Amino acid sequence: MKVEWITVVPLNAGELSPSLRRSHGPAGASSVPPQPLSRLKPVRRCSLSWFSLFRALFKASSFEGALLRRRRAHIEEESSQAPPFPPPLGQAVIRFSAAPLSISHLSYSPRSLSSATLSHATSSISGWQVSRWPAFAFLHHLFPPLLKASDDAEPMNHLVAMCSFRLSSFQILKLVCFVGEICWQVAGKALKILVRMQEDGFQPTQYSYVNALQACSKLLDLKLGKQIHGRVVISGCGDNTFVWNAITGVYAKCGDIHRARWFFDRMTHKNVVSWNLMISGYVKLGYHDECIRLFNKMKLLGLKPDQVTASIVINAYFQCGHVDDARRMFSEIPRKDEICWTTMIVGCAQNGREEDALMLFGDMLRGDVRPDSYTISSVVSSCAKLASLCHGQVVHGKAIVMGVDHSMLVSSALVDMYCKCGVTLDAWSIFWTMPIRNVITWNSMIHGYAQNGQPHEALALYETMLQENIKPDSISFVGVLSACISADMVAKGQEYFNSISEHGMTPTLDHYACMVTLIGRSSSVDKAVDLIKCMPHEPDYLIWSTLLSICAKKGDIKNAELAAGHLFKLDPRNAGPYIMLSNLYAACGRWEKVGDVRSLMNRNNAKKFAAYSLVEVESEVHKFVSEDRTHPAVEKIYDELNRLISILQRIGYNPDTNIVLHNVEQEEKFKSISYHSEKLALAFALIRKPNGIAPIRIIKNIRVCDDCHVFMKFASFHIGRTIILRDSNKFHHFSGGNRGM
Repeated sequence: MKVEWITVVPLNAGELSPSLRRSHGPAGASSVPPQPLSRLKPVRRCSLSWFSLFRALFKASSFEGALLRRRRAHIEEESSQAPPFPPPLGQAVIRFSAAPLSISHLSYSPRSLSSATLSHATSSISGWQVSRWPAFAFLHHLFPPLLKASDDAEPMNHLVAMCSFRLSSFQILKLVCFVGEICWQVAGKALKILVRMQEDGFQPTQYSYVNALQACSKLLDLKLGKQIHGRVVISGCGDNTFVWNAITGVYAKCGDIHRARWFFDRMTHKNVVSWNLMISGYVKLGYHDECIRLFNKMKLLGLKPDQVTASIVINAYFQCGHVDDARRMFSEIPRKDEICWTTMIVGCAQNGREEDALMLFGDMLRGDVRPDSYTISSVVSSCAKLASLCHGQVVHGKAIVMGVDHSMLVSSALVDMYCKCGVTLDAWSIFWTMPIRNVITWNSMIHGYAQNGQPHEALALYETMLQENIKPDSISFVGVLSACISADMVAKGQEYFNSISEHGMTPTLDHYACMVTLIGRSSSVDKAVDLIKCMPHEPDYLIWSTLLSICAKKGDIKNAELAAGHLFKLDPRNAGPYIMLSNLYAACGRWEKVGDVRSLMNRNNAKKFAAYSLVEVESEVHKFVSEDRTHPAVEKIYDELNRLISILQRIGYNPDTNIVLHNVEQEEKFKSISYHSEKLALAFALIRKPNGIAPIRIIKNIRVCDDCHVFMKFASFHIGRTIILRDSNKFHHFSGGNRGM
């Protein structure tokens, strides 16, 4: 039959989208002026012309118009030459709220529908969230005439898959005259469906059993999986690799790794999927060494690992802390897919290789691999750890372009990143525009305010959270108590601490650590010790280190020795408590005790963590340590820092050499405090951006000393710029010579 091409123009311009209207503008206009459809010659319209009109109306969101045109097309067509049911029309049925009208326009002779037409109709509709359609109750009016028109099971499979989350799955199955085997696989619970299937005279095949076993794996229902496994044995279907893989997968994913290995070892024909199931099962349960041994055995047998295998093994290497082995494995993958890249980026981010994670993300984008929301959230978290606002903003822009910025995972990571970069205003704007906020997002914002010296905003947000009927968790109260510490609100903190039990929770060690800090700083150290003695839990390292820190601040040697004694037993190789106690003795002039602590530290082979600072300048993160001489611009940095110290001394800065707790000359003490890592970072930022106006952001891995705190305050006044210094405890905002927020 010759296809007759005709021009289709909608009845009015409003039925077309702006882009379509532009495409029919003067530049593309024909010599014959367009006419309304009703004025065209009464030629017989082909299916393609109607389909074009349906698509135009659907794109213009004129769902009612699309349905009306479909009705007219049906009237004009002969029953033997029915036009196809286009996917846009199926979507119009879902999106058009006037359900009775929609159904009436689809109520035509089912004999005119082909199997392909039915598949189009049901697949297009099943692609939408039917639960959002107000006319879900009309489905049983809509589909029976469609389903009864053909013996093809495919449309029925779409329908049952779409409706299987509803209680009416079996009711829908009863509406159709032909029940396909696949329909039974997708409706209801696996074992119940298999039983009903056999009762109705349908013998399950190996595909039915595999689907049922895979459902048990996803639900982690080992008991049900064993029952279906028994039916597989009885039916005699379990004699091929396809079924054996499903059985092995149930036991591996449900935690019975030894039974899974038993079946795996007895498989006569193992494929790559078989090895992947066992390797991933070992990784899931933490048997990383066994996973790597099995992977090496796989290679020795000549089996070539696929991308799934590589991703699993890379994850195992990362969980063992073998970052270099993971990188080597990653480099050997010839064609890296999204999963491989994501596994590598997440692994680097979780193992302290944040800069590597950022570089890998750039390589991923250059390789035209599209990251998902999980990848982007991991990269954003890396930016947060580095306090790299510039990189974080770039990744935020990528998320917007890719349309994943409103994902719960990405939005929560962005809120956390902006808070950790000291930009709570941007964090708040993202938080408040999120369509859905869970307790994790609320916690990120509350903690962000508390750590950035905005305790009142944190507490107000917590109260708003309660008003929104969001139930707080234990992390919520850590943020609230941290805000009380920042504001020195002992009574309010005690009130929030007491309310933990009112929300059905028991105070954790983190909550007690906050209360020890709050009471010890604002009240007396003895009261903090009394609280520790009354705790229902055994005090952990965090509790005693918190107490030791408070004692060091207040010069309480007695309680400091108590706390340090417990810390030496809990972790004898951590140098922090030794140094803190030694410094306290030195500050009190008890030099003989200083020697004793240093000797004990050497005997226990305690390791000291190197202090360092990070600063981001022109999208590059630079790292400095105290008295650093390794940077390429070292001479300029020291010249700038010495010049700055000289100027600040003239306007009132007096270096506090008392914090140098070594028995050395005054000149050596002055040199020791002058070149701390955060001061070097500031000097470098100034030589690279001498006339900048943007805030200077510095991050330090340990707590900032008192002298550097005063130095930053005077420096912010002299240079006229805001300095945001984040240490291991909190944020310090300096602006105009004052410590803000």
